Amino acid sequence: MAKIITRLLPTPSQKIELRGLYLEHRLHEIGSPEKPFVYANFLSSLDGRIALENPDNGETYVPKCLTSKSDFRLFMELHAQADCLITHGGYLRSLAAKKLGNILQVGIRTEDQDLAQWRLDNGLPTQPTVVIASASLDFSIPDSLKEHQQSIYIATGANADPERIAYWQDQGYPVLITGSNKWVQGELLIKALTELGMQSLYLIAGPHMLETMIREQQLSRLYQTLTHQLIGGEKFRSLVPGPALGNRGNLKLASLYYDADEPIGASQFYCQFAVN
Repeated sequence: MAKIITRLLPTPSQKIELRGLYLEHRLHEIGSPEKPFVYANFLSSLDGRIALENPDNGETYVPKCLTSKSDFRLFMELHAQADCLITHGGYLRSLAAKKLGNILQVGIRTEDQDLAQWRLDNGLPTQPTVVIASASLDFSIPDSLKEHQQSIYIATGANADPERIAYWQDQGYPVLITGSNKWVQGELLIKALTELGMQSLYLIAGPHMLETMIREQQLSRLYQTLTHQLIGGEKFRSLVPGPALGNRGNLKLASLYYDADEPIGASQFYCQFAVN
């Protein structure tokens, strides 16, 4: 049975099917060789939690109560429209330790196999290029990237360990210097990826990458699933760390959808924000 949600904005309100909702945005057609389209997607609670910190070991985790099948479907629809995924070394370390699931390929799970065909029908490669942003350059390349023959680039800062840079170059991976210190900077990263011909860039790299993209005015659109829960927790992660953003953090709500059935015991909004 098709999952039905309610569109609240744009008006008038109406019932619509969730499946295919974000595919209709056709993000892969918005960017150009001169100006790529950069978008991000986050899941958070009403009190702004995207993750909690385990008090025993300091590791962060996403509470299971935040997640839902519908949110993941929309996450993968955004994934399907990207010619480039931007992830980070921390995710790859967690993936290697089996603390997180693999989200680097699209269309290989039963529930999103249709998205593989959607990419082919829309002139996109079978799988997106993957860019790994890392200051430490301490991670391993997942086997799945090799199995699916995905192009891989590593981005780091000018002051990163030269031995680690040489290590990855010796392994055959191009290293992009996109920061003046150790950290990757949004503007320099997007400039480098533009020169490589990337036009549709999906950020799955966490709050620090979101911050640099907003602060350096590189983000084009923000998607957010806002679950109607109060999570609490003394130590947590929110969407944007760091100093106040000022006017650069101003957003405009472009669309709003209401899901009355998920997550279990609550409801949620699917929001789309245009970045000023």
